[in-house]
Amino acid sequence: MTDLMLKYFRTKQRRVQSEKVYDTQCPFCSMQCKMQLIEQTVVSRKVYKTVGKDNPTTRGRLCVKGISAHQHVLNNQRVMQPLLKVNGNFVAITWKKALEIIKKEFTTIQEQKGSDALAVYGSASLTNEEAYLLGKFARVALKTKHIDYNGRLCMASAATGANQTFGLDRGFTNSLQEIPYTRCIILAGTNIAECQPTIMPYFEQAKENGAYIIAIDPRETKTTDIADLHLKNKPGTDATLANALLKVIVDEGLIDKEFLRKRVNGFTEVSRHLAKLDLNECVMMTGLAKEQLYQAAQTFGQEDSGMIFTARGIEQQTNGTETVRGFINLLLATGKIGKPYSGYGAITGQGNGQGAREHGQKADQLPGYRSIENKEDRYYIAQVWGVKEKQLPGQGVSAYEMFEKIDKGTINGMLVMCSNPALSSPNANFVKRSLKKLEFLVAVDMFISETAELADLILPASSYLEDQGTMTNLEGRVTLREASRPLPGEVRHDWQIICDIAGIIGERGKFSFHSAEEIFEELRVASRGGRANYYGITYDKIREKNGLLWPCPDIDHQGTKRLFEDEFAHQDGKASMAVIERSPKHAKVNLSEKYPLFLTTGRVMSHYLTGEQTRNSPSLAARNIESYMEIHPDTGEKYQVKDHTLVQIESRYGRIVVRSKWSKRIRKDTVFVPFHWGGEQNVNRLVADDLDPFSQMPGFKVTAVNTRPVQS
Repeated sequence: MTDLMLKYFRTKQRRVQSEKVYDTQCPFCSMQCKMQLIEQTVVSRKVYKTVGKDNPTTRGRLCVKGISAHQHVLNNQRVMQPLLKVNGNFVAITWKKALEIIKKEFTTIQEQKGSDALAVYGSASLTNEEAYLLGKFARVALKTKHIDYNGRLCMASAATGANQTFGLDRGFTNSLQEIPYTRCIILAGTNIAECQPTIMPYFEQAKENGAYIIAIDPRETKTTDIADLHLKNKPGTDATLANALLKVIVDEGLIDKEFLRKRVNGFTEVSRHLAKLDLNECVMMTGLAKEQLYQAAQTFGQEDSGMIFTARGIEQQTNGTETVRGFINLLLATGKIGKPYSGYGAITGQGNGQGAREHGQKADQLPGYRSIENKEDRYYIAQVWGVKEKQLPGQGVSAYEMFEKIDKGTINGMLVMCSNPALSSPNANFVKRSLKKLEFLVAVDMFISETAELADLILPASSYLEDQGTMTNLEGRVTLREASRPLPGEVRHDWQIICDIAGIIGERGKFSFHSAEEIFEELRVASRGGRANYYGITYDKIREKNGLLWPCPDIDHQGTKRLFEDEFAHQDGKASMAVIERSPKHAKVNLSEKYPLFLTTGRVMSHYLTGEQTRNSPSLAARNIESYMEIHPDTGEKYQVKDHTLVQIESRYGRIVVRSKWSKRIRKDTVFVPFHWGGEQNVNRLVADDLDPFSQMPGFKVTAVNTRPVQS
C-alpha cells in the first residue's frame, strides 16, 4: 500500500468516529430483499448506506426503494408519541392516557351496541406474528367478528382462485430457482420490472436459456419489453383471453390426457363449454389478432415445461377469481404443474402479502389458513387460545364491506393497523365519508396518513429497522427480519401495542408476550395441521437455512420446495378445473358516450402502495413528485389533451386532476394512472365499489372514464 493510500485511510478512519450495522430486510415488495443499513458518524454527522445481503431469493440484489428505505424511518415528520385529536388538532399525550381513552371508548361502544360494533382493519405489511396476534386480538379480546385487512385489495383473487383450484394457496407452487429452466412463461397482468425489480434476473436468465416469454398487458412496459410476444388486450377481457388460449390448446390436441384423467376434475365440463366458444368473437372482444392467440397457445402447449405468473393486472377485477382460474386451467390442461420447471405463481404485491393472509386477519379465516366456519378448525384454535369454541365469533365481512357497515351505522368504532384505507380503497370518497362517521377511530401508523388524519387517536408504529419478526415472501419462503435499531421517542412495537390494548380491556393473560419470537412459538402451534403449516419452523432454523418454504410440518422437515408433485390439496387429491364465463354480468364495464375510455391503474418503481413511506423518503419522492395520466397521443389529440398539461379525469364515482403524459406504449382506448398519491390525485376516487363475488376484490383495473383539459 502506498504512503498516499495509507494517509487516505488514516484520515477516513479519524473522520469516521463510530459505525453501526443493522441487519434487516426491505419493508416494501414481496421479494423481501435482505440488506444491511450501515450508520456512520462522520464529524458529528450521521451518514447512511444500504447494501444488499446474500440470500436464496434475491442473492444480494436491491432496487432503488430498498436502498432508500431508511429515509422514511429517519423523517422528522414521523409520529413519535400518541396523538389525541382535540378541537381538530392533534396533541401529544402519554401512553397511559391513550390506553385509558381506548378502554373507555371501546367499552362504551360495545356495551351500548354489542361486540360487533367494533372492527379491526389490518395490513399485509405486518409481520406474521403481528398478523396472527391481530386476528387473535379481534376475536378474543374484542370478541368481534369484524376483522379484515388491506390484502383483500391485493391478493384476494389469486388466493381464492388457488384455493378453489388446488385446495391450497402458497403464492408460488415452485421456488424461484426453477424459473430460469422453464421453456415457456406467461406473465399475465404483471409489471415485475417496476413492482418487483429484483425478480427480473430470473426471467432474464430464462430468456437467455431459450425460454419463450408471453406478456399480457394493455400497456407496453419494461416487463413487456423482455417478451417474445406481447398480447396487448383490451382491459377487462383477460378471462376471455384465457378461454381462447385454452380452446386452441384443446382443439390442437395439446392437452395432457393422462394428467387430466388421473389428477384433475372438471375437464369434461370445461371442454363442453369451450366447444361453444367462437374464436372470432374472442378476437373482437380482446382486440387481439387470431394469429396472436394461436402463436401463444401453440407455443405454451407444445413446450415440455411452462409457468404462468399472474398479478394485479388480471386479479384486481370483479371477475378476478375466475380469470385466475382461467389461466390455471391452461396449466392443468397441459399437465404443467407439480413437476420441475412447471407451475403457477401469484406475484404477491405487499411485503407480507402471503403470510398476512395465512394466519387470521381475513374475515373468514383462522391461523394456519383454517376456516372460521369449520367446527374442527374452530375447536383446535379455541384450545390454543384458551377459550371455548362457542366464544369465537363467526365470519365477518370483507375490507370494503366494513365501510358500508360503518355508513349504515352497524360498525361504530375501528382500529386501523398500519394501513391507509382512505386512500387505497375503491370509491375512496365514500370510504373517507364513512370513516368520518365513526364514533371512535384509532390509527396505528408511522405518519399522519390520509386515514390517520381522520382518527381520534394515533398510536406510533415501529419501522422495519426496529420491529423484528417473520415475513413470508412471494414464493412462500418464511424469512426472519432482524431489527435491532432502538425504538425512537415513545414508539412501541406493533405487537406491543396490540398486547397493551388487550391488557387495558381485561385480557392481559392471553396477550402476555415479551418478544416476537414468543408470539411465533404460539403461531407455530396454532398453524400445526393447517393448510399453512409452520410448525416445523423456528427462529433458529430460519437463521440456519436462510428461510424455509412452507409447509414445514415437523421440526426435522426442511420445507417444501415444490407443491403438488403427487397430489393436490383437495380431499380427493385432485385439482378442480373451472368453467369460466367469457363476460359475466358482474364483470362488465361498458364504455359510453359520456365515459369513452378505460382507466387502469398500477405502480411506478420509486413508490409503494399509497406512498405514505416512499413519499416521505426524499430520494424516492424526487423521482416522481406527482401523479400523471398516461394517454396515447392520438387519444390526446382526440380529447384535446396536450402533453404535460393538467387534465381532469372523471368517472361516475368522482373526479381527479393529474398531469398528462403522452405515450405510444398504451392502447388508444385506455389511460393509465398510478395510485400512490392522495388528495386531488387519488385515482381510487374514480374506482367503482363493485366486488368480485368470490374474493370481494374491487375492480381497480377497469373503470370507464372521460378526460378533458383543466381550464386555466
